[in-house]
Amino acid sequence: MNSSEHKTGLRDSASETRSFKNKQEDYDLVEKAKLNNQQAYSRLMEKYRIPLQYHVGRLVHDREMIEDLVQEAFLKAFDNLHSFDSSYAFSTWLYRIASNHSIDYLRKKKMKTLSIDEPIKAKDGEMQMELPDYGSEADEDIMRKQRENILSDAIEALPEKYAAIIKLRHMEDKSYQEIAVILGLPLGTVKAHIFRARELLNKFLIEKRDHF
Repeated sequence: MNSSEHKTGLRDSASETRSFKNKQEDYDLVEKAKLNNQQAYSRLMEKYRIPLQYHVGRLVHDREMIEDLVQEAFLKAFDNLHSFDSSYAFSTWLYRIASNHSIDYLRKKKMKTLSIDEPIKAKDGEMQMELPDYGSEADEDIMRKQRENILSDAIEALPEKYAAIIKLRHMEDKSYQEIAVILGLPLGTVKAHIFRARELLNKFLIEKRDHF
């Protein structure tokens, strides 16, 4: 083993140790919280409030609602600690609760969804949108922002079960397995939803392409 491989191995080992200690701390805190230990509740909230705000913010763009949804997710988690499966990380279980709660909120708020006729198959699972190249940097910057806005609109137009999965996959870089655990879905369902969501996005983007 060369020096570089040795250092990499040490870093991986240190990371695994930190991860184990973090999970163990969470399990200990959960057990104390089940006994109504207020310090345990406070510590769990202190650890995960900001990561959870970021996570919910990826799903919900109403800044005024993010903190409320996070607080409500914590309350749901604490009310259901008896159902926590210690074979999973507490953070994964908490993210799943927050995701489901956020999706429920969005579903109730949603006024319209994208209607479709026939799906358009995505090549290699990628979403493609070709827009003209106008040459100048200023134009390119405008076009880039327009692409981002159109893609964001397309995602928001998806039915909630698809929008949530696409955001987790493409905005938070979650693996299929992580998404399955967070949303409480079978792995096969996650893959099918991602494929279907990409089909809908492609249809939306192709329809918008002629506007440029």
